[in-house]
Parts: sequence; C-alpha cells; structure tokens
Amino acid sequence: MQTYIDEAQRQRPAVAMADAMIRKCVHCGFCNVTCPTYQLLGDELDGPRGRIYQIKSALESNEASPTLQQHLDRCLTCRSCETTCPAGVEYSVILDAGRELAERDVPRPVWQRLSRTLLRIGLTHRRLFSGLLGLARTVRPILPQSLKSRVPLSTQVGEVPARQHQRKMVLLQGCVQPSIDPAINGALQRVFDRLDISLITVDEVSCCGAIDHHLSASNAALQRMRSNIDAWWPLIDAGAEAILSTASGCGVTLADYGRLLADDPEYAEKAARITVLVKDPVEVLAAEDLQRLPTQSPKKVAFQCPCTLQHGFALAGKVEALLSAQGHQLLPVAENHICCGSAGTYSLLQPALSDQLRQKKLKHLSQHNPDLILTANIGCQIHLQRDNPVPVKHWIHLLDPSGLP
Repeated sequence: MQTYIDEAQRQRPAVAMADAMIRKCVHCGFCNVTCPTYQLLGDELDGPRGRIYQIKSALESNEASPTLQQHLDRCLTCRSCETTCPAGVEYSVILDAGRELAERDVPRPVWQRLSRTLLRIGLTHRRLFSGLLGLARTVRPILPQSLKSRVPLSTQVGEVPARQHQRKMVLLQGCVQPSIDPAINGALQRVFDRLDISLITVDEVSCCGAIDHHLSASNAALQRMRSNIDAWWPLIDAGAEAILSTASGCGVTLADYGRLLADDPEYAEKAARITVLVKDPVEVLAAEDLQRLPTQSPKKVAFQCPCTLQHGFALAGKVEALLSAQGHQLLPVAENHICCGSAGTYSLLQPALSDQLRQKKLKHLSQHNPDLILTANIGCQIHLQRDNPVPVKHWIHLLDPSGLP
C-alpha cells in the first residue's frame, strides 16, 4: 500500500513505524476473516483492512475524524489479524498511531471523558480498587442478580513460600488481580518454589500501563512504564532471570516497553532490556522438569486461550500441551482464535459487542461439558465466569501443589 505521509510527521518514531507497517499491507482481506468486529458487524470499516485505510488517510491529511474514532473504539486490539496476515503487518502499531491522532483531534463527549478517566483511576490504583471491590462484596447479597453476577467472590492467596532460592524472577502483582483473585499469584509462587525459583514482587509496581495506553492516555502510560522500570532495575542488575505476569494482557504490554519507549533517550535501552526479560509463565515452565510437581487428579477442561497469549505472545497451544502432559483432558474449542469480548476495558465501554462475543465464546467452551474452563488472563476469567455455572479458573491452579482453590 502506497503512503503519502508528510516527512515532518514521519520524523516521529510512532508514525514512522506505522507508515512502514501500512506499506506492508497488500489489501488481501485475510485479516477480516478472523476479525471479531467484522464478523459481528459485516462492515469493512470495522475490520482491520478498513481501519488501516482510514488511519492511512488520517495520517496523510494529519487530521482525524469522529468516524475514525468510532471505528477505532470498536476495535478490541485482539491482534488476531496479525496472526492471520501473510504479509506480517503489525496492525497494533498502526492502531496506536491512529488512536493517538484521533484522541488529539476529536473531542469526546463529557460522559465519555468522565467514564474513561474513572476507569483509569479506579482500575490502576490497587488500594482504591481493593476498597471499592470490598464495598461491592459487602453489599453483594442485596444486589439484583444482574449486578451480583458482576461482583466476583473473594479467594485466599494461600501459603506464600518463605524459602529463598538462588534463581530469582520478578513477578508483576498487577492492579486488579490481587483483589479479585489473589490465589492466582499465590499458586504461581508455590509452583515456582517447588522448582527452586523465587518470585520477587515490588509493591511500588501496580499497573503495567496497559489501561492508560489503550485508553489513549499515552503520557500517563509512558510515565507509569518508566516508574516500573526504575522500581525493577535493582533486581535486574542483581541478576533476575525474567519478568513474569500471570495476566497475559499485562505481560504483552510489558513486552512492548521497548517499542513504546524507543524514542526516550533515558529509558530506551532499559526498556529494550525489559522486553527481552518478559516471559509468560508457560514459557518458563515448558523448559523446567515438572515431574517435581505433585500430580492432580485428571480434569476435563476447556482452555480459552486469551488473545494476548496466542496473538500477542504467539504461544497458542503451549498451555494445552503442558496440561495434557500433566494428564488432563483438553477438550476441543471451536473458534478459539476469536476474542471472548473482555479486552481490558472493552466490556465496559462497548458492552453490546462484548456480550455478543462472550455468549459465542461460552457456547463453544461449554460444548463438550468440561469440569473446568481455564484461561490465562484475569479479565477473560471474570468476563467468562459471569452467569456461568462452570467454574472458570487460571490454568496455573492445575499445577499448584495446594490443589484447586
């Protein structure tokens, strides 16, 4: 695809990267076949090819329209199109440039600005979110079912290993997961303890920056990323082998620090180092001797592979292979490459589209009557558990020496 973007604009790294990606697009349309919003709406402008063309036009004119903003807001950022694309177009790079331009040029209505600001504040501050969730859990019994189902029950973190090992890795606690389901990180710590690996958490680090980034608060996102790098750097200097997150959505954002901070003279080199160190837990565990872990009774499970794990990390099939090797029965899941509709804050900002995707995903996951539905991302977990009689858990629980919570 030819582009005619002004040279002054192309001096900006984000625009230059987007321009290079747009030029790789060959208009084939394979991306539309696996795009959730195109499948639901059947509108070319709500598919990757159409969005790329709209962003191209906006970058060339250096001006975004309300129509562009609307179609970009409907994008889940699932990146299924990247997995499908035969030309290797990194659509998310183009999308970032388009969203930044749209946010600059198109004023949002007051209610949109308010809701997006409240989400950024309420979800990224761990203590504030914990207090709000605690209040919601207190009044949960008297809430109508439609609201009650949106308030997850509390879980216990369980015993946190006290042993210190020579091998050390950094664990991102996250901003909402420690309040919603602390048992996930507790399970990972116990699993890694059995493998003689210590997982170190840093209280100063909460949000990875994903929420600010995807809500187009670019400066806030970058500042949060710089703060996280500063907090982790002593551990990296001390020889930490990897940086892990049990939420694949957070992990993919951490892995993108190198690109997002590439033009920051003070942090570019450190951010690139972070990108190299970030691993999903399944990558580490696949290289370890798991015979040291106790075997749980076999379960019949349906695994929902989050978009961030299969399209962002390109690790489709890895969790399934690991759990199969542990003796569990992995059930087939139709259209497992299609997003469940959670997509960070998408389920709150685009509830109608999100719920359609959720219903389709639950139908496929429940088709063969699983004992459990497993996932690798807290957002997907809460989204799929609502009004669902089948328990939805993080896959790490099937390796936990303490068993299922």
